[in-house]
This record gives sequence, structure tokens and C-alpha cells, in this order.
Amino acid sequence: MKDYMRERILNIAAYIIDTRATVRQAAKVFGVSKSTVHKDMTERLLEINPEKAKMVKQVLEFNKAERHIRGGKATKKKYLNL
Repeated sequence: MKDYMRERILNIAAYIIDTRATVRQAAKVFGVSKSTVHKDMTERLLEINPEKAKMVKQVLEFNKAERHIRGGKATKKKYLNL
């Protein structure tokens, strides 16, 4: 694995852990695709730092479990603004 990839993966992992960010939010901040962030966090991070990978996995699972609530709030806000 290349050094710039390793650095990006660790930086994204730290960002997600610190801010509890979603994959989309992290992708936007780091200027990469959602697919890249997802692959980095679910596969590549596990090879680099398994302990951090567990922490990131917990955040991503929480975000996934809560996404239907966020979607409902966004829809409500959309129709209140019409």
C-alpha cells in the first residue's frame, strides 16, 4: 500500500471517530468518493490498524441504523419550506 493511501485512510478514520461523520460527510471533506471512503474504512483500515477499524465500524453502524430518521427529518424540512 502506498504511503499517501495509508495517510489518507488514517486521517479519514480519525475524522470519522472524532466527529461521528457519515461516509458522505467524510468523502466531501477529503475530496474522495463515497466508494473510496467505504472501501478504505471497511477493508484497508483493517489491515493497517484493526483497533481503529473497530471504532470506525461502530460509528458507521450507528449512522446506518439512524439514517431512516435523518431521511424523515430531511423530508419534513423540505415540505415545511414549501
